[in-house]
Amino acid sequence: MPPAKKVPILDLKAQLATISGELEAAVLEAVRATQYIQGPQVAKLEEQVAAYVGAKHGVGVSSGTDAILIALMALDVGPGDLVLTTTYSFFATAGVVSRVGATPVFLDIDPETCNLDPKALAAWFDDNKSMASKVKAIIPVHLYGQCADMDPIMAVANAHNIPVIEDGAQAIGASYPGKAGVQKAGSIGAMGCFSFFPSKNLGGIGDGGMVTTNDPALYAKLKRLRVHGAEPKYYHSIIGGNFRLDTIQAAVLLVKLPHLDKWHHARRDHASYYDEALKPLKVSAPKLAWGREHHIYNQYAIHTHGDRDQVAAHLKECGVETAIFYPVPFHLQECFASLGYKKGALPHSEHAASHTLALPVYPELSYEMQDQVIDAIRDVAR
Repeated sequence: MPPAKKVPILDLKAQLATISGELEAAVLEAVRATQYIQGPQVAKLEEQVAAYVGAKHGVGVSSGTDAILIALMALDVGPGDLVLTTTYSFFATAGVVSRVGATPVFLDIDPETCNLDPKALAAWFDDNKSMASKVKAIIPVHLYGQCADMDPIMAVANAHNIPVIEDGAQAIGASYPGKAGVQKAGSIGAMGCFSFFPSKNLGGIGDGGMVTTNDPALYAKLKRLRVHGAEPKYYHSIIGGNFRLDTIQAAVLLVKLPHLDKWHHARRDHASYYDEALKPLKVSAPKLAWGREHHIYNQYAIHTHGDRDQVAAHLKECGVETAIFYPVPFHLQECFASLGYKKGALPHSEHAASHTLALPVYPELSYEMQDQVIDAIRDVAR
């Protein structure tokens, strides 16, 4: 019997094949212009991304991690301050809080969406009234490409006059149908932070990120912070860093941005196909909180009801690549041991860490390849 065809978790070469001519021309133009730092492509991308997410301003930065870092710096978050966030996300969400000298406070997730549970957020303030004044920011994560439940999160934040930084690293183009109407990720809180890491729905050919905001004062401060706090050049009233987005990355992203909604649509189609096929099997499809049209499926993460590692191993034998996002919640990471969290403290996040498994969902995936994935899961179910 011939070996199974390989189904990768992501295939950037397949995407490149569809836009290689445009991409190579844009990169060559940027190279020949020699404006490698803050070239015109950066400002153009900032304008277009801000418009796409429904924000007034965009500031291109060096990575999604630096987007959250510079957002915290813009709010003057530092030693003695608390930042409330989920315990279940990519490490950057929590790591940057410690990097500015503040203390992260980890909260549990909604077990169905894996996003920050607004009830857990509200309960923390009810249980910690004496510490509320130390909270300088709240960071909800729009995990896997689906918006967190922002209305109750914003209600808690507004009640305590605390700014919200949206971690939209996985969610550019995702939307939230709230009380104010349908809003896109990155336009709801004080700032939105995006990553252009190559695996994202809008990915560059290296690192890159952006901060969006509707606040002109924050916009001005973010622009200064990304160039060492200088304004004008060589004059520093504040300390920033080197957080600039490369011109070549901006050129690449300008080519990709017009294709983004088409790629979202393909991912939604793949997710719908999985949803139907997986209904009778012993796995749970990702929970749709707001309807499929609001989800961009940066990841399609199922919940296994048995041994997740056994499922992953069998899929690997069948030629299907999977990924685990994320195996260790923040509160159980060794580097945060001094914060005193114990196993069992945030049970929904711990359960997700041991039971979620991401399946291939990239736009160029074929139905034949999806069937191979589904058949492999069906084998495990038997």
